[in-house]
Amino acid sequence: MTATVAAPAQHTTHQRLLHHVAAEDAPQARLDAIVVPNGRPAAYLKDAFRAAREADATLLLLCSKNARATDAVLAGKRAGVRVRAIDTDEAAGLGAVPPFATSKLLQAKRLLRRTDTSFKRNLGVLVADLAGWQRILFLDDDIRLFPHKDIPLLRPSNLRAAAGLLDQYAAAGLANIGMPDNSVVCHAYRESGGKQDTFVGGGALAVGRAAFSSFFPDIYNEDWFFLLTATGLRATAITSFAYQHDYDPFRDTVRARSEELGDTLAEGIYGLLDNGLGIAGADVAYWADFLESRRAFIRTTLQQVQDAPYLTGAYENRMVAALKAALGRSLLIEPDLCVRYLRAWQRDRDTWETHLLSLRARHGAPGDPDAAFDTLGIAEIVHKS
Repeated sequence: MTATVAAPAQHTTHQRLLHHVAAEDAPQARLDAIVVPNGRPAAYLKDAFRAAREADATLLLLCSKNARATDAVLAGKRAGVRVRAIDTDEAAGLGAVPPFATSKLLQAKRLLRRTDTSFKRNLGVLVADLAGWQRILFLDDDIRLFPHKDIPLLRPSNLRAAAGLLDQYAAAGLANIGMPDNSVVCHAYRESGGKQDTFVGGGALAVGRAAFSSFFPDIYNEDWFFLLTATGLRATAITSFAYQHDYDPFRDTVRARSEELGDTLAEGIYGLLDNGLGIAGADVAYWADFLESRRAFIRTTLQQVQDAPYLTGAYENRMVAALKAALGRSLLIEPDLCVRYLRAWQRDRDTWETHLLSLRARHGAPGDPDAAFDTLGIAEIVHKS
């Protein structure tokens, strides 16, 4: 009997898809490397330096925006850690990461985001694979891992617990007890009274070698896509804790517009998984219904914001503007685009695996990160401590 697709609606939690493991119950293991998509000055890397030092791991810093590889390496040397740092703007045109059909599709639709996080994380995966690393941690430079007086739950053993789970799971995320890692729309839903959960994310995500066959597409919620196979979710655990620093998700309307397509696609797919179904269920009819549900969710959130007595003044105005921007972008998304994107993403999965196999075939020195840079053609722009 063919399963019937439930009426699609945006879910406010996907926690049932994760395997929850307490840190004290997890096996312990060491990390080979910590990969940081670095966009902030070296002063923001204190936790990354401490994590690399305590884990005796290589720190791979992928720098752009307000981060400079030379500054990061100097700071890392002072902190006593092994650092490899790359100014990724220089690496972008060197062919280390293959071009993707999904990016081409969104560029043609003028929906491509102006961020480089996916490129950095993909480059990190390729270096890790060729270097022979078995366990890596993706860590954003606004994440705190170590305790202070206000957040005693953070402990160095959290990293060893996440690494230890990678023998059983493809990835293990650290539970975020700081600023919730949500889209603008979901932030507004929570702040206006809705019960909104979070998921694991690339900001603090331990990844095992078995997942290196996956890639991060250039779209919002790229980490949710990374965790998927062609049909469903890889075995993913959540353990321990990390703390994300506060930011204002409603500072401008650009963030809301740029997130909308990725949030729609990811929420739609994970809603199917919540219902025990697979990605194959995401056909044109499904997306037509889900888009209506998504827009109803945004309108409900907008009404909640306007009705909440504690949301006033400029802050309320920014939230309203952001939600209207998200709704405006949603109205431009058609069911056929969602289907075309997922088809392109499936092709990109093949492209990534072919690229990875080609790199492995011509790579002669597994276990040596410097040889990995040579194989990727970026050795001349790598700075080392």
